[in-house]
Amino acid sequence: MTAYSMRTDLFDFELPSESIALRPASPRDSARMLVVQPGAGLHDQRVSDLPKWLRPGDQLVVNDTRVIAAQLRGRRIGRDAEPRIEATLIKRLDGSRWNALVKPARKLIAGDIVRFGNEGRVCFLGHLDAQVESKGEEGEVTFAFSFHGPTLDQAIADLGSPPLPPYIASKREPDDRDVADYQTMFAVHEGAVAAPTAGLHFTPAVEAVLRERGVGLHRLTLHVGAGTFLPVKTEDTVGHRMHSEWGTISAETADALNAARASGGRIVAVGTTSLRLLESATADDGRIAPFTGETAIFITPGYRFRAVDILMTNFHLPRSTLFMLVSAFSGLETMKQAYAHAIAAGYRFYSYGDACLLFPGTSDA
Repeated sequence: MTAYSMRTDLFDFELPSESIALRPASPRDSARMLVVQPGAGLHDQRVSDLPKWLRPGDQLVVNDTRVIAAQLRGRRIGRDAEPRIEATLIKRLDGSRWNALVKPARKLIAGDIVRFGNEGRVCFLGHLDAQVESKGEEGEVTFAFSFHGPTLDQAIADLGSPPLPPYIASKREPDDRDVADYQTMFAVHEGAVAAPTAGLHFTPAVEAVLRERGVGLHRLTLHVGAGTFLPVKTEDTVGHRMHSEWGTISAETADALNAARASGGRIVAVGTTSLRLLESATADDGRIAPFTGETAIFITPGYRFRAVDILMTNFHLPRSTLFMLVSAFSGLETMKQAYAHAIAAGYRFYSYGDACLLFPGTSDA
């Protein structure tokens, strides 16, 4: 879907480095939550307060993707030197091939073999080899692995580590805590290389209170790719190319959401990933259809939302497609004011940070 033309610098803002969260809140539902109601102000809350902002009949939609251990370290072998190679898997192509972001990509050419493994962690088959099939722009490499299917999945799980975003990984090394911290309580279907971070705030206690209040909870799957979180580097939004991601919405979920909405219930997307898949599956008349396939939807101010009535999400990067999305939902000026308030009030930003609950506005609110 084509974005509306807007200058990228309209979505820029200054964020102090100390605002970036390096660990999640504990317990998860103790994270702060800024409620943004265009025209009705800002409200400082906690995630545990979420139920009181919803009504009986409202329907939460969560993403049940599971993050794989997509960060791999190894060496190029078979040529004179054997430089260290770091690869982050970003998209599965088939049973044995993945696209990956590689550092340093300049050390690799088509036909090279990279042997993945690191000290102290041994794959059950010894090591994991991958041949460089092709190279793309900006460090993107297609690897053909020596294993296939479930065997490859197990080797990646044995050798890989959580693919923490660069704004966390640049400040500390991933560790065993991240293995649990970087998964939501809904995570079932493996395939994401980044967490659907709004879902990180949920606990069984919050879910129980929501159900007692008469709020439904439904699942969809969108395997989040690393490109979702990257800043937009073009001067205008129309020049940005979104990476596609695979997702699915079952007929049962689509029918339940359509029925609830027909009865006056609101659809509450937990995370921009849930919102993007719902909007991809929804017709102009607002009816959600079952969906299985790729989506590269890019939402900027001017977009007319068809499926989602309320959005729960984290605080996003300057110039990112996700800050553009929330600006489309609640209004650019509203979101700039909300983010300025959050920074001044000490909210924690990004993947392990706090949440906001957004109500709809206009694109110029």
